[in-house]
Amino acid sequence: MTAAQLPEHFQPIAAEQPFTFACHPGVPCFTECCRELDLALTPYDVLRLKRALKLTSGAFLQQYVIPEWDEQQLFPTCYLTMVDDGRASCVFVDAKGCSVYADRPGSCRAYPVGRGAARGQDGTAAESLVLVREPHCLGFSGENHPTVAAYLRDQGLELYNQHNDALLPLLQHPQIQNGAFRPTRLHLDQYMLALYDLDQFRREMSDGRIALNRPLTPAQLQGLAGDDEQLLLLGVRWLLQEFFGD
Repeated sequence: MTAAQLPEHFQPIAAEQPFTFACHPGVPCFTECCRELDLALTPYDVLRLKRALKLTSGAFLQQYVIPEWDEQQLFPTCYLTMVDDGRASCVFVDAKGCSVYADRPGSCRAYPVGRGAARGQDGTAAESLVLVREPHCLGFSGENHPTVAAYLRDQGLELYNQHNDALLPLLQHPQIQNGAFRPTRLHLDQYMLALYDLDQFRREMSDGRIALNRPLTPAQLQGLAGDDEQLLLLGVRWLLQEFFGD
């Protein structure tokens, strides 16, 4: 996408570009970016939040997530519930800031930088970055960072990007890109189960109600034994099998 095609207030930015930004209680607009937004949650966001809140994935989804899907989309989008306070505030924001800061979603960590990723022919992820300069944000006169990449590292994005990029073989599968795949209702249910409702996915796979058509690796067995990160990767592997026969 070129600069002319980007939404208002968005501009391309390079990872090696110097960057000035800070967000803290001393900034007059503190928490304004936590209001009046549609916050889509990735599977890894849900994994981190449900664990931080000591909830099962099913309980977290019921209490904090609104899944939305229409026929123009391939898969559902999971949005974080907002408070009905007239400003659509994030359910986790309070007077002191973010109450789940250590496990806040990846898009919150990266703000005001947005990241997209595309899977190359060699299987690696090529990222593209944009800077979001919204009128309400007054943080651009803050701390100097050597590069945008350094800022993103400081925000703890490495694990988030790693797990989000692990979904690319599924979300950008050749059968999707060439228009040969259209999910059924069963596919949509499987997608939500394996990527968002991890605890239920673990139960169903442990009980033999669903299975891979190949022996589980030691890492995948760790996922069934309680490692949520490995379980998420196992979920991607299972969906590739169920959707595309891979």
